[in-house]
Amino acid sequence: MDVSLDYAAPEADLREYLSVFYDFKVNGPHFEDMERADFAQIRFILKGRGDYQFADGHEQEAPTIALVGPTTGNTRLRIEGPAHAFGAGLLPAGWGALTGFEASTLVNRAIDATHLFGHSLDGVLDRLRAAETLDEKVVIGSAVIRSLAQRTRDVPLAFTRRVDDWLASSLSPDVTELVDSLGLSRRQVERQCKRLYGAPPKMLARKYRALRAAITLARGEADMEDLIGESFYDQSHFIREIKQFTGVTPKKFHDDLPTLAKLTLKRADLAGQVEPIIYQT
Repeated sequence: MDVSLDYAAPEADLREYLSVFYDFKVNGPHFEDMERADFAQIRFILKGRGDYQFADGHEQEAPTIALVGPTTGNTRLRIEGPAHAFGAGLLPAGWGALTGFEASTLVNRAIDATHLFGHSLDGVLDRLRAAETLDEKVVIGSAVIRSLAQRTRDVPLAFTRRVDDWLASSLSPDVTELVDSLGLSRRQVERQCKRLYGAPPKMLARKYRALRAAITLARGEADMEDLIGESFYDQSHFIREIKQFTGVTPKKFHDDLPTLAKLTLKRADLAGQVEPIIYQT
């Protein structure tokens, strides 16, 4: 099966809104794999069709232009090809800038983005389909995001910067430290995290701990014993958390990575061009 996934960093003015742009192609009649827990996405299907089965069991057809909410576990993708999709990960600040509603209401779900953004997306699919290179698609995608972001003025960048730094600071960040650093009540912090990240801080800490540990293991930068001793109660806890958020057991990360998980490692090539939390997970 000929499958490719290429990444590009957003331009400087969009780096607090977007994680990466990506261009995904399947040159075959059928492809099925697991997509790990991730940021929200804005995604354009340029060819083919697909279905999602989210971590909570919900199944739905992938909209041609989709806003996919943050995911809290692995999502099974079923694709009828040949297929081609272009999209970008929406960081929490990007979610706040574009949507105007709580991320928690779209966790493990996808909606037709044209229902939200209307005529702002007219002609975008045609322009993306006509673009011949990833760089050309990034120019089009960047213009779309800039246009949509003008709809919302109140973007709590100070809050998302602090939370992102907290998540990147340790494999097991302490929620109390985040609350103290923000000078807000725990309830206020939880409410803001649910609005922008789709989950409270404790779930975010678990999610990014598992993703960072999995990537570290896949790159051969640490072994299982080191990771368990630093951040997990025991081996069973380690295996359970990695499997929940990636859909892959630690043994597979070490010995036989599935296609999408292997291709996702290419985001490390963007180190220095994107925020640490992106290439660390």
